[in-house]
Amino acid sequence: MNNSLQIVWLIPFLPLIGFLINGLGRNNLSKTLAGLIGSGVILASFLISVYVFFIVKDGNTHLAHYFDFINTASIKVGFDFQVDQLSSLFLLIITGVGFLIHVYSTSYMQAEEPKDFAKYFSFLNLFVFSMLLLVMGGNYIIMFIGWEGVGLCSYLLIGYWFKNNDYNNAAKKAFIMNRIGDLGFLLAVFWLLAKLGTADYHEVFANTAKLTAFDITGITLLLFVGATGKSAQIPLYTWLPDAMAGPTPVSALIHAATMVTAGIYMIARSNILFTMAPATQTVVAIIGLATAILAATIALKQNDIKKVLAYSTVSQLGYMFLGLGVGAYTGAVFHVMTHAFFKALLFLGAGSVIHAMGGEQDMRNMGGLKKHMSITHITFLLGCLAIAGMPPFSGFFSKDEILAAAFAKNPAFWVIGVLGALMTAFYMFRLYAMTFQGKFRGTTEQEHHLHESPAAITFPLIILAILAVIGGWIGIPEIFMQGGHRLEAFLEPIFTQSNVIAAKHEMPHVTEYTLMAISVLAALIALVYAWNKFSKYQKTSTEEAGIGKVLANKWYVDELYEAIFVKPLQSLTAFLTNIIEKNIIDGFVNGVGKAVNYGSRQIRLLQNGLVGTYVLLMVLGILILFIIQLFL
Repeated sequence: MNNSLQIVWLIPFLPLIGFLINGLGRNNLSKTLAGLIGSGVILASFLISVYVFFIVKDGNTHLAHYFDFINTASIKVGFDFQVDQLSSLFLLIITGVGFLIHVYSTSYMQAEEPKDFAKYFSFLNLFVFSMLLLVMGGNYIIMFIGWEGVGLCSYLLIGYWFKNNDYNNAAKKAFIMNRIGDLGFLLAVFWLLAKLGTADYHEVFANTAKLTAFDITGITLLLFVGATGKSAQIPLYTWLPDAMAGPTPVSALIHAATMVTAGIYMIARSNILFTMAPATQTVVAIIGLATAILAATIALKQNDIKKVLAYSTVSQLGYMFLGLGVGAYTGAVFHVMTHAFFKALLFLGAGSVIHAMGGEQDMRNMGGLKKHMSITHITFLLGCLAIAGMPPFSGFFSKDEILAAAFAKNPAFWVIGVLGALMTAFYMFRLYAMTFQGKFRGTTEQEHHLHESPAAITFPLIILAILAVIGGWIGIPEIFMQGGHRLEAFLEPIFTQSNVIAAKHEMPHVTEYTLMAISVLAALIALVYAWNKFSKYQKTSTEEAGIGKVLANKWYVDELYEAIFVKPLQSLTAFLTNIIEKNIIDGFVNGVGKAVNYGSRQIRLLQNGLVGTYVLLMVLGILILFIIQLFL
């Protein structure tokens, strides 16, 4: 334990303070002050995270115990924070990208009323606090608290504009689908507690010998169920595209720095368990690859700029799960980092476009924006090149590391993965060309108001663009530079045991070069084709047909879920409402009322004003009392 790491509790505490100040004082704070508080606490957390990172980089780690969260005869769970190589890297991503999104929001949300502006920043701060709690927790219980916290915050922020009922439905969809996945996580934790009596990472990983193969497989499958909900994988992925209902900075925060990376972190943290469960790893790889391809095909035909990026996130998350499934834990975490840079850049760039277009999100009504928005245009282009995997941009290094590991595991995984990379390059440059190239296709009024966004918006874009370009240079493959993969060396203590359990498959350098060249060439061809095809795009009234219509309607998965789950449950609810509520509950309550009413009417008849009746009743009463006294 390093004494200089005692201050780690400040990293999540500061955003929590920001949440309380902005939340409780929202009726009295100005927009400027609310923005300064909301952004300032995240900046302070980032600076402390940088300090912590450099201490951890020297080999120091820290496990801080603050108090007993659960303390019984059989189970003891502490409120512990663990700071090591993995958590310190995520701290930088969450607070660094999170700070830029907060700064961006100070301009993007200026149209809000002061109290709503402060409420928005309080929710953002709570979101960051929950994610920090998730990655800093020293056991699965504390992780689960943060896990639920980000789920709550996603509900609050997706439905931030709650007067629109469609946005409320999107928020409820995200909340409910995440609860399904969270049940799997919770059952896995209960299983660990039942078998080992602990949920602490160190104790769980040190006592895996006490778990049977069935235990490990069952626990990891349940953990993966939790990950499919939070990180939007088949079958629990449909909430994420609908999450675009929230403000664009919220979309960037969910997709880049928080929430959807939670599942990746949880599996990376549990790497020893997953490595010992090869059946689960195969499931993870197949589900990840299937999600990557399915989401990529849907993105090909979407026209809403944010929906394209949303399905792109689902697809990229699929690649991260593919990496986890084939044992490339470093590659998966590497892609989390590079994806945070270029996906935050792309979402914030899309927000800049939407801001300039007066709220328009349909790419068919855009075009030619590079003439009016030079900074947004250049930074967005760099983001597109990064996600398309073009060298030497960041996405090239992380995605190719995952694809190389997939080839070593199963060449079929690599072939399908390259197909997904080809589609990624196509739909991203379709988006770029339709938005920035060609002639403007919007209204005259929209064209008149086109302008570059304010500095508070363009500054984060420039910083993220730089990171999207150079962020991958910390993971240069050994074939290019000996010792160039500094991230692998940094994370080695986290994944050492897993690497020992599952020996790495080394491939010849010629093979690695060939695979890399094929994937880059395929993406480049798709990129050029999309650029040429859509840079002179013209609106038509022709509707999609055939497979194009299927893709435009997202494979009708939402409609399928509606038919199989939603409508039957609604029908069952209506039936139970009629049978139980109206007939049983209402019948009982109304029956009591009717019985009291009827009884009071009958008793009222005793008061008839006839003296003879009263004398008779008195005599009967005396007789009853006499009989009772006689027998008792």
